[in-house]
Amino acid sequence: MEKNIQPIDPIAFSLGPIEVHWYGVIIGLGIALALWIAMREGERRDLPKDIFADLMLWAIPIAILSARLYYVIFQWDYYSQYPGEIFKVWNGGIAIHGALIGSVATAYFFTKSRNVSFWKLADIAAPSIILGQAIGRWGNFMNQEAHGGEVTRAFLENLYLPEFIINQMYINGTYYHPTFLYESIWNLLGFILLMSLRRVNLGRGEIFLSYVIWYSIGRFFVEGMRTDSLMLTESLRIAQTISIALIVLAIGLWIFRRVKGYSKVRYLEN
Repeated sequence: MEKNIQPIDPIAFSLGPIEVHWYGVIIGLGIALALWIAMREGERRDLPKDIFADLMLWAIPIAILSARLYYVIFQWDYYSQYPGEIFKVWNGGIAIHGALIGSVATAYFFTKSRNVSFWKLADIAAPSIILGQAIGRWGNFMNQEAHGGEVTRAFLENLYLPEFIINQMYINGTYYHPTFLYESIWNLLGFILLMSLRRVNLGRGEIFLSYVIWYSIGRFFVEGMRTDSLMLTESLRIAQTISIALIVLAIGLWIFRRVKGYSKVRYLEN
């Protein structure tokens, strides 16, 4: 029975010689929904109407470049020997931590140029970011990537997963942990949490820092299950190291901003 399982075609449709992959479609949908939510909330918080659309014009290409650069740096032993492969992003090799670093840095300088509070914009954007990540992981599902170690079909069935997910986790004769799903669910819960924190009316910057902490905790544990991790050493995964560093940094910034009084302005205050 299992020999007849066919994976989902990663190509959504073709436009002549151009093949449009589900991965790109899903990522695009995630970005569009995230942008729509951020723009609506930005208008409520008296930000310029098109500020998030303008920001995305810079943040998306820079995020893609920084995500690729991040991956190439930590795989330099390979790419130094095959430099022509550096630009072949369609073969894989996009790191979410690199994308986040690039997009946050872009947002910081963008807000400075627009004379807008970075922390205010980051708080508004935080739920959108994690929702986009939750949706984006389904692109990994379509590509049968970012999965965990080997499991049995019975294990997956005991998780009460729908048949299409179980079948898509059958790769080259073996079933694997759907770690894409674990992280997607964690991020969706994070979206609900961050939307709820808006009503709590935390200090400025604290919703964004909550996002950093929540996402990093989930990524740390999910990363430990994956089989395709970038490694710092033979036993130390880069994403887990970055996650711990981000948790410590976020908590430190939270305390520092409280002590200095930088978070006295509340989220619902302009």
